[in-house]
Amino acid sequence: MNSTIYKCLVGGFCVWMGFSSCNKDILDKQPPMSYSDEVMWSDLRLVEAYVNARYWILPHFIDASTKASTTGLSGASDEGYDHWNYENEFRFNLGQITPDYTGLDNWTDDYAYIRSCNIFFERIDKVTGDEAWKNRLNGEMKFIRAWCYFDLMCRYGGVPLITKSYSISDNNFLVARNTYEECLQFVLKDLEDAYALLPFKYDAASTGRATKGAVLALKSRLLLYAASKLHNPTHDITKWKKAAEAAKAVIDLGKEGYYQLDQRADYKQIFLDKRTPESILSFGMNATYADNIIDLYIYPNGSHGYSAYVPSQNMVDAFEMKSGKMITAAGSGYDPQHPYDNRDPRFYASILYNGAPFKGRTVEYFTGGMDSPQSPVDNWNASLTGYNWRKYADENNNRIESGSSQNWIIFRLAEIYLNYAEASLEAGDEAAALEYLNLIRSRSSVQQPAVAASGEALKELIYHERQIELCFEGHRFFDVRRWKIAEITDNKPLKRVSITKQPDGSFTYAYPTLQDRKFNLNNYLFPIPKEEMNKNSLLVQNIDY
Repeated sequence: MNSTIYKCLVGGFCVWMGFSSCNKDILDKQPPMSYSDEVMWSDLRLVEAYVNARYWILPHFIDASTKASTTGLSGASDEGYDHWNYENEFRFNLGQITPDYTGLDNWTDDYAYIRSCNIFFERIDKVTGDEAWKNRLNGEMKFIRAWCYFDLMCRYGGVPLITKSYSISDNNFLVARNTYEECLQFVLKDLEDAYALLPFKYDAASTGRATKGAVLALKSRLLLYAASKLHNPTHDITKWKKAAEAAKAVIDLGKEGYYQLDQRADYKQIFLDKRTPESILSFGMNATYADNIIDLYIYPNGSHGYSAYVPSQNMVDAFEMKSGKMITAAGSGYDPQHPYDNRDPRFYASILYNGAPFKGRTVEYFTGGMDSPQSPVDNWNASLTGYNWRKYADENNNRIESGSSQNWIIFRLAEIYLNYAEASLEAGDEAAALEYLNLIRSRSSVQQPAVAASGEALKELIYHERQIELCFEGHRFFDVRRWKIAEITDNKPLKRVSITKQPDGSFTYAYPTLQDRKFNLNNYLFPIPKEEMNKNSLLVQNIDY
């Protein structure tokens, strides 16, 4: 493989994805970025490179090349804060989103990738070559287009369904919005097509491409969202049953040996190891690609990180005690003078807190400490909440400014278990809901007490388990919207911790407000950007924008 050609064509995508050796005659004749349309669509190796580049639209950490960032979603939810407001999260935090003044907007990016997919579908049949290879690429592009439309639906609801690539010769570019249900059926059809064309797994050189399991995982999330209160206000049970069936299809693949909950003792390794058995699809990178700098963005300032995306005190308080009780519950064992003792093991794997071990030292968030705003080390980058992400932070990375190598997990089996638990409960199967909720809690690295509840109490426990298990993975922002509880969760002050070290070495803790937050009811959906409304007179804006 010509590695230079690979980087030019694919943008450095996915170290785990193989790329068949290029046709040397073609590559010797032309510079890699000057292929004519005729040449581009005459060689399957070049077409595969084209497909590889479309994977950039899948969700991952902050990246200069795209807005498809899950880190930004964390900063715009109650679980976290973006110190530098990189992705205009404050517009959501402060209730300031308008069509002229947007944040976390993916309209342009998603439709640009949809157009690339449509170009592919218009031309792939004319490309000569191995039919099995073409079919696989077709399946990958169906999956990617399905993701783009799903992402648009999450943000805007029903959107225009565009299935052709417009050119300057087209006289009419104006397309009206389709309904949410029409979009749902369209995405389900793309996923059905993709499932038929994709394999269950690849050899090691091609790991990272979409598989049948990835298709089913996206279908599970899609149908869960479609069944939720935001899009199913009448609580149509059939929608919940379909969501449960979709999640069960992924779980059944696990029973066949494709995926298992990671049962190692160290929970944080799920997010650091390339090949956790729990991962269904991940966005793979390597440390040679400078834009992949997640460690730089989440490390504490005392370790020369930016502390850009950090946990809130609200998130810290959500972690249970090891006893399984919330910190506010009677008999929980919570000690306000030692607030980080005896918590859910996932707390220690997800949060860097005052006194936590990290990179061979003890993290110091107390006033005047190494990781505080008064630090002698990069104090402008100190966490403003008094915490940093532990989840995804690779403490073995000693050149964080040069890049990071951990994959970003897009779908993992734990999410599917929680999807199944929620959908099963809503469909009337409390036994299945409890079983799969407790499978998450009983894994080797967690071992939290089993829960026993029913009805609304069980639903609240499932909601809470998602908040803990999936924190910082891009779920919370959309979960509270689909549940229609953002008007509660995102209307509370975002809290931080203020820690004072006493002469005897003990600490005292206070919890002031870092940011007063406001959620407007129209913010359950994004506004369509004004510039898009200006281009297309057939578009109808979302309500109350």
